[in-house]
Amino acid sequence: MSATDTADPVNSTVRVLVVDDEELTRTGLRTLLSAKPGLTVVGEAADGSEVLPLVRALRPDIVLMDVRMPTLDGIEATRQLRTTLSEPPKVIVITTFENDAYVYDALEAGADGFIRKRAPSQQIAQAIHLVATGDSMLFPDAVRRLATGRPVRPEAAARAAALTRRETEILRQMARGLSNQEIADELTVSLETVKTHVGNVLAKLGAGNRTQAVILAFQAGLAPH
Repeated sequence: MSATDTADPVNSTVRVLVVDDEELTRTGLRTLLSAKPGLTVVGEAADGSEVLPLVRALRPDIVLMDVRMPTLDGIEATRQLRTTLSEPPKVIVITTFENDAYVYDALEAGADGFIRKRAPSQQIAQAIHLVATGDSMLFPDAVRRLATGRPVRPEAAARAAALTRRETEILRQMARGLSNQEIADELTVSLETVKTHVGNVLAKLGAGNRTQAVILAFQAGLAPH
């Protein structure tokens, strides 16, 4: 499922922190997002080193994270959020080039998805709402392209070996980008059953989110390239 396939934004307001070392980019994103219903920009950061203290102070739901920054890059800033906070915000990488290897590294570090800086404002807003729900993965085809050609990792395969047959099947469906409801429909099971399996998959893989679980699926050789 892509961001353009999502339903209308939810009624609750999503709090967003914008992180980019270019002031013009930050200003543009703030202006665009502030005009969208259901979104509010609660703060800005010019470097990854500012992210953790700002997240603690402002409690955003989503961090729009640039990857390349002068002091602390977005990869390490994402990793800090995941390892330091018990309930970290969701992270969407904003990038100029979607095939950038740094984007893959950020996803591996725990980012929930990514989007191009020059994407239409409505697509960026929909991507934020999609990630905020946590029910699907952002741009699975692009994640697949990023993973293509990378070797199978024995440690990822060892983690995946702990999954049951049903959990492995669920993970494969997640790698296709299906939402929980779409997986339930595909496998003819209840939505609650799928949610339980997804939770078990994340726990057994040690993944912080769906995207990280799918990255591990590719690394384990479970997801088709």
